[in-house]
Amino acid sequence: MKISLIVNKDKALAMDAAQRAVKALEPYDVELLSCEDCPVAGTTVMTSAEQIIRACDIAVTVGGDGTIIHNAKFAALYEKPLLGINLGRLGFVANIEPDEMDELKKLVTGEYRVQKRMLLEITVDKDGEKRSMTAVNEAVIHRDTLANMVDISVELNGERIISYRADGMMFSTPTGSTAYSFSAGGPVIEPDMNCILLTPICPHALTSRQVVFTEDAVLSARVHPESTLKCYMTVDGQNHIPISSDDMITVRRSPKALQLIILKEKNFYTLLNEKLKEF
Repeated sequence: MKISLIVNKDKALAMDAAQRAVKALEPYDVELLSCEDCPVAGTTVMTSAEQIIRACDIAVTVGGDGTIIHNAKFAALYEKPLLGINLGRLGFVANIEPDEMDELKKLVTGEYRVQKRMLLEITVDKDGEKRSMTAVNEAVIHRDTLANMVDISVELNGERIISYRADGMMFSTPTGSTAYSFSAGGPVIEPDMNCILLTPICPHALTSRQVVFTEDAVLSARVHPESTLKCYMTVDGQNHIPISSDDMITVRRSPKALQLIILKEKNFYTLLNEKLKEF
């Protein structure tokens, strides 16, 4: 069995946690992999995170939820189950904490469950050229800093259904419903459900509400043609793409899914209360 360790080198305790993971798996017939930008002693070092995820049987991230999200596209692409060890502030997606390394033996014995999380496929059609991205949490269309509000129209399966005048709007997965969408007043959706959530950001209308669509919905968004504002689209906080009124953004369920390894069963709402305290 090959297990990859993707370590967030920007986390102060990440390398210590990674070494503890190596020690926990030493008694077992496991080859551990790490990548050049954050090599871990006792592992086989390869070029990149994508390379070690492609080569492994199980991927393990050592960091926060952001580390999981950053590498989820590779795990989904190569259909590899992924476990997160949480070193972040919240850790909704990560399953175990650094003081629970003894749980890693379950990766070898097979005593774990795989939970499939829906992803979004985002396509930007800009001047006839299409660029596709995968979102674990959300795709956000937003105004430039200090600009006025932006007008955005949304279509469902080719038919216009709603318009927002707001600071922006986002399409979220159920996983993303407890991320940016939650802060913008969106509903909490259980993570193993399949649906697409549309949430406006600071809308300037009494009737502007969040909308939940079925997993089969094909949604399109466009900035109003008369808008002269600079707008951008951000996917999981990692891409920052300029958007004009000539560009069409299409959102649908991705054919790929993120397979999260569950070593410790935790009630979703108990976890939500623990992490957000005042929920």
